Amino acid sequence: MEAKLWSRLKLLRAEGFHFRRQAPFRGYYLDFVCCSRRLVVEVDGATHAEDSQIARDAVRAAVVRREGFTVLRFFNHQVRENIDGVMHNIRLALGARV
Repeated sequence: MEAKLWSRLKLLRAEGFHFRRQAPFRGYYLDFVCCSRRLVVEVDGATHAEDSQIARDAVRAAVVRREGFTVLRFFNHQVRENIDGVMHNIRLALGARV
């Protein structure tokens, strides 16, 4: 699902938003990040709904937020079934970070 979202995020360059994919950050790899807007977008599979993974994701998100980034999380099925809605939420977050 990351590839599907990546193809859509690349189109945002025409609107002035540059995303990087699998960007290293403080010992983690961020699925997608727009540094100029300090926005991180994560795409999670089913394992991210498990308690142990939820705890790890919370620590990771806290590290990223402490550096001033906003983190958006979407599950694979959201990207697969509602890519337009996902992109709408990303665009809203980009606008809110101006």
